[in-house]
This record gives sequence, C-alpha cells and structure tokens, in this order.
Amino acid sequence: ETIYTYTKYDLEDERYLARPSLRALPCLPAPECLWTTYSLESEIEIAGRAKPRVPTPAQLEELAKHDPLLGAAIKRVPPFPTMPPPNLKGSHFHTIARSIVYQQLATAAARTIHGRVRDLTPDKGFPTAAQILDLPEESLRGAGLSRAKTKAILDLSTKVESGELRLGGLGRLADDEIVRRLTTVWGIGEWTAQMFLIFKLGRLDVMPSKDLGVQEGLRRLDGLVERPNPDELLARAELWRPLRSVASWVLWRLTDTVDT
Repeated sequence: ETIYTYTKYDLEDERYLARPSLRALPCLPAPECLWTTYSLESEIEIAGRAKPRVPTPAQLEELAKHDPLLGAAIKRVPPFPTMPPPNLKGSHFHTIARSIVYQQLATAAARTIHGRVRDLTPDKGFPTAAQILDLPEESLRGAGLSRAKTKAILDLSTKVESGELRLGGLGRLADDEIVRRLTTVWGIGEWTAQMFLIFKLGRLDVMPSKDLGVQEGLRRLDGLVERPNPDELLARAELWRPLRSVASWVLWRLTDTVDT
C-alpha cells in the first residue's frame, strides 16, 4: 500500500496536495513524483492512509448480535455503500448547495434544476460561492429555484465567502458541531446536516430520527401498527451504536419493499 506524504493544504479548494512518499517509491526522484489531490473530507490519517467509510464484517456481526431483527434485515437489503457516492465527490459547498436544490423535489426535477444552475457560469462544474453571489437573483430563479431555495443558497454563499461558515475543516469536527454550524444557514435544518454527515463525510453513527423513511422502516422491522415518533426511534436506536447510520440505511431499504 502506497504511503502519501502531506505537502500543503489548499484551504480555498478544501483539499490536500500530497505525493507518494520516497519511502514507498525509493527509486523515484522527488521532482518526478506526481501530485495527487485528496479532499479534506477523506480524513487521511497521519500515516497517509484513508480511513475506511464502510463498516467491517466484525462490526456488522456485532450489530446483528445486539439486534437480531436488524441483523436478519441486513441480509435482505443491499449492503451499506462506501461513502461518499460518486455524485457527491465534489466540494463541501457543492454538496450542501445540491442538497438545497434537491429538497422536497422528485429526483428528475431536481436534477434538471441542478443542471441549469450549473450552466449559469462558463465553468464546467457547479458555481462556487463567489460565482453564486455574482449572479443576479433573477438568474437563480430563472433556473427553477424557488424563492426559499434561492434565499438559502445565497445565505450559504454569503456565509462561506465571509468566512462565517468555514467548510475547510468540517471533516475534523464532531457530528454535533457540524450540525450546529450547518444549521446556521437559512433553510438548512438538522435533517440536511445529518444527510451531509452520512453521505458526504461517511459518518457511521448518525440517526436521523425525524426522517419519515427511517420511522417507516422501523415500523416494518418491529411489526408496529404506527410509525414511532422521533423520541421512540432514538431510544430504540441506542442498541445500534456505533453504527446507527448503517441501521438507518437498512431501514430506508426496508421501505423499498412491498409492505405485507
């Protein structure tokens, strides 16, 4: 396994610039080492190896022992995927802005609007915070964003550009602190911040107790008549620590099946 040596950190682009260690490649002169880009959220360890973002077989076995019902369900649903998925490998800013665009919309409609916003600037990718602020508000509305979503993306961009919300170091913070910081943005609530933790940062112990899909999944798992409320779900989820994100994934997938 190749060892990487940190060289510098690019705060603006939220990434590390690193190159293979000469200990790993002794025959390769330093000037010929190719630079490799790593996003901050990959949480590279001091030794240079990325931490795993999927549960180990031993962890899943332990989870199944703690909750046999959930353990049986794990075998029936697709495995918990490596995070982040391919569509969330951009910057933190883009991921959060994308979540705002996708809120309460069918996937196809949200994808269309997201593409229109991306096309508002000549660059290939999604606009940066600075580029968003340079756009007329009418352009964002014309791309299909509602008034509320336009306000949210502009507030996000303003806080990022002013330094009030620093995205560069989020990956090193505790879950609760990340939620606190993200929810200072108008239009971003606890659920959106929790989705960022799970799907962008790959945090394995997040429980979105207010998510209706997770509540419905637990209703099906436990054979309940009614969906549990958030407090009941949180109490039940104590059994799943430190893999509550994995349990959430299983509960979501249970809602994909026909309820008998």
